[in-house]
Amino acid sequence: MSGAAVMEKPTQQADRVENKPAKIEAFVRLFNEVSVCDLVANLDTKVETLEIAGQVFPLTLNDGSEAHNCYICCPTSAYIDYAMDETRNFAAHPLLRRALSTLIGACAPLVRASGLDRQAQVNNWLYSTNPVPLLDRPTAVSLRAALTARFPDRAIVIRSLNDIADPATMAALRAEGFRMLAARQIYIFADRSAAPAMTRDMKRDRACLRTTPFERVGNEDFTEADYARAEQLYTMLYLDKYTPLNPHYTARYIAEMHRRGIISLAGLRRPRGELVAVTGLFENGGTLTQPIVGYDTSMPVADGLYRMMMAVAQDHATLRGLFFNMSAGAADFKRRRGAVAAIEYNAVYAGHLALRRRMAIRVMEAVLAWVGIPLLRRFEL
Repeated sequence: MSGAAVMEKPTQQADRVENKPAKIEAFVRLFNEVSVCDLVANLDTKVETLEIAGQVFPLTLNDGSEAHNCYICCPTSAYIDYAMDETRNFAAHPLLRRALSTLIGACAPLVRASGLDRQAQVNNWLYSTNPVPLLDRPTAVSLRAALTARFPDRAIVIRSLNDIADPATMAALRAEGFRMLAARQIYIFADRSAAPAMTRDMKRDRACLRTTPFERVGNEDFTEADYARAEQLYTMLYLDKYTPLNPHYTARYIAEMHRRGIISLAGLRRPRGELVAVTGLFENGGTLTQPIVGYDTSMPVADGLYRMMMAVAQDHATLRGLFFNMSAGAADFKRRRGAVAAIEYNAVYAGHLALRRRMAIRVMEAVLAWVGIPLLRRFEL
């Protein structure tokens, strides 16, 4: 098979995401034992555990006063700063870029009026992609009641919902008054078979892994020096090449998340030398995400470092029969490796908030549906 694979949308499965209490306890303890900014350098938030209807979630709290906060806890950064930064992709089309910048600037007062930065965010693992457990309507009712009572002046937010993995959850939340704010276009590798169809590019990636002169580094092989190098590699790709608005995961974060069994690591190193590529994998129930990817961007593209890290993650998903949410970006690359596109949403409940904030959120939902989603699909953002 060559080019992009065509795949039917899988039905939602209750086992796809399973928040294990022990892993959540380890995560919440970490962010209460260590200063948040020592773990994610551009983030300010408070992390707690939330128990609702027999389910456990990590909960983050923000009051909206945090300056220059990372978008994973700050919708203003996501919908204004990050969106404005994304217009760099249209450098070859200056008129379109100018039009998009004007549109984003015009919407900025609306986003600020929503007060979404003052929020209680459910199931926030502080990744760009946080797979959400199946939420039925009674659970949505309990969640809404508990959080609005405790936080009468905060929006209730759940990120990372998409219509491939989460149709039942989205329907339950909508029925209980949650608004669905389009966020970005993501890519899903949903073939959980033991032998998924291999596209031509997937075959090339595996051939690159087989013949690379670099040594494979397994989850048990990481050293203190590797953690520091992993931060450098992640920074080269996600902060320097992409945008400094991405989460700045530190060496301390990578080390602690790995040691506490929250993420697993894999990489490539020079023979008996330093890492040249790294990836961090987060496995939750039957779902895999890849919150950390980094490589030495000064090395030749022909070395295939990024391709090999993505292949390592995809092979991990196949070996363990996992639904792989490949997150956003690199659209053509991911399509050519069997992934299908989906719009990702932020679910927001604001029924308990002031009329001004409710109306701003309602208008945001409409603008994103009428303008945002067509743009995301047209330009694969």
